[in-house]
Amino acid sequence: MSEWRLHQKLLSAFSCYQAHGAFAYFSNQKKIYARFNWKQISSDRCQLILTNPLGKTEINLDIQSGSAKLIDNHGKCYTEKDAEMIIQKLSGISIPLINLRQWMLGLPGDATNFDLDSNGYLHALNYNYNGQCWTVIYKSYYDDIDPALPSNLELYQCDIQIKLRIDKWNL
Repeated sequence: MSEWRLHQKLLSAFSCYQAHGAFAYFSNQKKIYARFNWKQISSDRCQLILTNPLGKTEINLDIQSGSAKLIDNHGKCYTEKDAEMIIQKLSGISIPLINLRQWMLGLPGDATNFDLDSNGYLHALNYNYNGQCWTVIYKSYYDDIDPALPSNLELYQCDIQIKLRIDKWNL
């Protein structure tokens, strides 16, 4: 457990970082594939850009505490107090974005039910969000980065599956 506490402390120190990779969303109704660039600008501000396989920006989402602005692939701008609400309204996709920021780093966020692997890294977690139970499974980590950061994780909720493959971290 002391390995986990040290790892958690090191990860919690990151307030600014970038993660680039691939995003896949599967449900009974839709399948979405995209490249993503998550830029954590400060502890309360981040930007998420999703691009299609041809490199065209589909979504540019800017989240600050208490507000969110999304620009779609047609240049139309939407603002809300809640980033998760914008995504839900426009795409029909429900994603716990606030916790996703922590989960991408290998932290449990608001989840209190989680398991560690033999290295003291997060292996799996369960999180209840708006009446939905999300499960996150960490498939692999980059061990050559200190501290180790996730390279592949999967999120599950009923018929929804989200796969994130992080190709590059900028710390």
